[in-house]
Amino acid sequence: MKILFYTTNSIALISNFIDVVYFRFTLKRTTSDIFNFLSVGGDFKKLIPKFIADFWYIPLISIVFIIALIRISSFIKVKDVVAPTFKYYLSQSIFFVFTMIVLVLGIRGGLQLKPLEIINASKYAENKNVPLVLNTPFTIIKTIGLPALSNKIYFKNTIELCKTYNPIFVASSNDSVNDFRKLNVVIIILESFSQEHIGALNDIKGYSGFTPFLDSLIKKSVYVKGFANGKRSIEGIPAILAGIPTLMNEAYITSMYSGNKINSLASLLKTKGYNTSFYHGGSNGTMGFEAFTKIAGFDTYYGRSQYNNEKDYDGKWGIWDEPFLQNYAKQLNTIPQPFLSSVFTLSSHHPYKVPDKYKGKFKKGHLEIQESIMYADYSLEKFFETACKMTWYDSTLFVITADHTSEAYLDYYQNNVGMYAVPIIFYMPNNNLKLDSSQIGQQIDIMPSVLGFLNFDKPYFSYGNSVFDKKKSHFNITYINSEYQLIKDDYVLKFDGEHAISLYQITKDPLLKNNLMNKEMSKAREMESFIKAVIQQYNNSLINNKMIVE
Repeated sequence: MKILFYTTNSIALISNFIDVVYFRFTLKRTTSDIFNFLSVGGDFKKLIPKFIADFWYIPLISIVFIIALIRISSFIKVKDVVAPTFKYYLSQSIFFVFTMIVLVLGIRGGLQLKPLEIINASKYAENKNVPLVLNTPFTIIKTIGLPALSNKIYFKNTIELCKTYNPIFVASSNDSVNDFRKLNVVIIILESFSQEHIGALNDIKGYSGFTPFLDSLIKKSVYVKGFANGKRSIEGIPAILAGIPTLMNEAYITSMYSGNKINSLASLLKTKGYNTSFYHGGSNGTMGFEAFTKIAGFDTYYGRSQYNNEKDYDGKWGIWDEPFLQNYAKQLNTIPQPFLSSVFTLSSHHPYKVPDKYKGKFKKGHLEIQESIMYADYSLEKFFETACKMTWYDSTLFVITADHTSEAYLDYYQNNVGMYAVPIIFYMPNNNLKLDSSQIGQQIDIMPSVLGFLNFDKPYFSYGNSVFDKKKSHFNITYINSEYQLIKDDYVLKFDGEHAISLYQITKDPLLKNNLMNKEMSKAREMESFIKAVIQQYNNSLINNKMIVE
């Protein structure tokens, strides 16, 4: 019994201490999907020694607490009863029943009809402080074995539901095959490139950021007020390439719905004769990207194995950005046009290293990541220097975004809105693109935006909208800590699955201090109705495997 007691409590303590570090990347308590995440690809085992070295104080504190647990519990002595009497049995039975009642109430969280859930933490703290109320063993236990989604019937009338929000896109009657523009499409996904790091996207006096090249490219591009749909790479890739957000506790790639029939930029553009490819310098199989791109219809996956030059291996995640992007440009030169291709960088990932030959070249900021952000930006500049000399360059639409945000230093990027702010940039050489930079855009808008720009004339399924379509609603939706968040019309709404719980106006209240739920009830009801429509369409289409237009 002692072994069981020490083992279970040690695991609980260690899981809490791990979240002291892991929380800064995900901004949520770890849930049971961590086990699926760790089983996808082999990177985690290789990185354990590095994580222990970087965060050495976490194992040390864990050991101290475990020793303290053992020492304190050793003071509890169990007395042997030589000749137990009826009175003894009676008193012990009463004490046992009382203890079991207290234990059950403690496990349930009180006398309420339903046991305590993760979402209940929002009753006792502001949204940003909910993880402080929770503990990691609780969030893991509460999410083990749960179905990822449940059918929703907020709207009983299908016509009303689709009028509020419809993920099925149908080409207008004016579209024709001849209108389709067979342009090449290159989607560049930059690891952890928060908007905070980009000087051109921050109107802050004296702030230059850490991306001089991207700043210069933005001046020739169009962009929106961009937001990610998740906090992890494994959530960002499906959102960007297939318009699928993760509105559940588990990432789509590792969920029970990952085998659903889906459409993506690759599968849709292949119907127009496109060659499709995905490039990532990480080890093949990492985070399930290779499997996902195959399901999504990509012809080619090009990873560390295909690169086949370990001299450029960073020793942790994969191939350094500069050589990998140079190789990427040369590979594109061998692909028949038109093509759709995406590349996902990795050097600006923890442990945030730069090649030895560049140490001291890039400035350091308040955050450790910012030196590696500058290296990634430099690598991007070298990519464009090479690519602009190639024949396919002038007829290519470039989309530049991030997989998710990083840790933040500036106050705005630490709140529930800024923590999702990423670049969403459209660039095409010698083309006068037009777009309202104050308009909201999100990762799941990238697929319909590209298809809309190309005048794609076939029906398809996407949870996002084209940023070039002024008639569509432009919004951002995310899910974290068992709460949904909707950004729309300069407002942000928090929703617990049944009721709206907070409403803030972003421009007037950028740090989200003034809850308007009781002051702007009509706006809250309007946004609540919209988010319910999105959730109902999302849950039911995933559950029923209805994510394509047949």
